[in-house]
Amino acid sequence: MKAMVINKADQSLSYTDVPNPVLKDGEIIIETYASALNRADLLQREGNYPPPPGCPEWPGLEVAGIVKEVAKDVTKWKVGDKVCALLGGGGYAEYVAVPAEMVMPIPNGLSYVEAAAIPEVYMTAYLNLFYVGQAKAGETLLMNAGASGLASAVIPMAKAFGLRVITTVLGEDKVKEVAYLNADRVVDTTKEDIAEVLKEEEQNGTPVNIAIDCLAGEALGRCLKYVARGCRWIQIATLAGDISPVDFRNIFVKNIRIIGSTLRSKTPEEKGQLLNELVEKTWCKFENGEVKVKIYKTFPLEKADDAQQVLYRGENVGKVVLVVKE
Repeated sequence: MKAMVINKADQSLSYTDVPNPVLKDGEIIIETYASALNRADLLQREGNYPPPPGCPEWPGLEVAGIVKEVAKDVTKWKVGDKVCALLGGGGYAEYVAVPAEMVMPIPNGLSYVEAAAIPEVYMTAYLNLFYVGQAKAGETLLMNAGASGLASAVIPMAKAFGLRVITTVLGEDKVKEVAYLNADRVVDTTKEDIAEVLKEEEQNGTPVNIAIDCLAGEALGRCLKYVARGCRWIQIATLAGDISPVDFRNIFVKNIRIIGSTLRSKTPEEKGQLLNELVEKTWCKFENGEVKVKIYKTFPLEKADDAQQVLYRGENVGKVVLVVKE
C-alpha cells in the first residue's frame, strides 16, 4: 500500500510503498478514505512526538473509511461498516489496523472528510471539557487560540452544552474568520490584553470557570489573578512559551487547579471509555447540526507536505484533511 513516510535524515515526507497492516486479535482493518491532520503530526515529523510502541512510523491520528477485515474475536464491527477511528499513528496511508475499541460509527449525514476530522480533535475537546474540566451548563469557558483546529471543536461543543465561551485570536481577519463559531466574546489580543479582559469579566460577574489553554507564556500568570474560585485551568501545550510567573497565594485562596492534559497519555481503556461517551452524548448533536465539523481545506494524500505547511503557517481555521480515496 501507499503511505506518506517521514525521512528522518532531513524531516521531509515521501509518498512510498509500505507493507500492508497485518490483522491482530481485537483489531479491524480500515480502508482509509480520509485522514485528518493535527499539530502532533508536525511534532512527530520534527522528531519530538514518537508514535507509541507497535504503531507505524508514519503519522496520522484520525481516519475515516470502510471496514475491510475483522478479527475473529471482534463482534461489534463487520466488513463494509462506515467508520472513523482514533489511532496511535499511521493514518497517512491507504489502510490502517485499529483496535476495535478505538473505532466509532460515522454520524449520519457526515462525509468521510468530515468524519475523519472528528476522532482526535473532538475526543480531545470532550476529554478536556467534560472528563478533565467537569464543565457544566452556565459556566464560562476560555478557549485560547480560537482559530485553531481544536477550538473549532471545543467552542461549538461547549455552546451546544450550554457554556458561555470567550476565545482569543490574533488580528481582525481572524476575528471575522471565527465568527461562525458563535463564541460569546472574541478577543483580538493584538488590541486587547487578555488578562484585562478577564478582569472585566470577573467584575461583571462572569469570571472564567474553565480554561483550555495551548498557549501559556507570560500572560498565563496574569490571567490567573482574575478567574473564578475553583477555576480549572487546563494546559494542553505551551505555544507562547514554557515559563510564566504565578502568584501561588492566589492559587490556594481561589482554589484554582492547574491541570496538565494530553490525550496520548491516556490508557487504551480510558480512550475506549471516552470514545463510547463521545458517541453516546455528542453524535446526536452532529446529526442535528448543533455541532458542525469545520473543514478548512483538503489535499490528496501525496500532497501531505503541502497540507502540513498550511498548519506550519497557521493559515487554517478549522481542519485540514487528506483525501486518500474518492
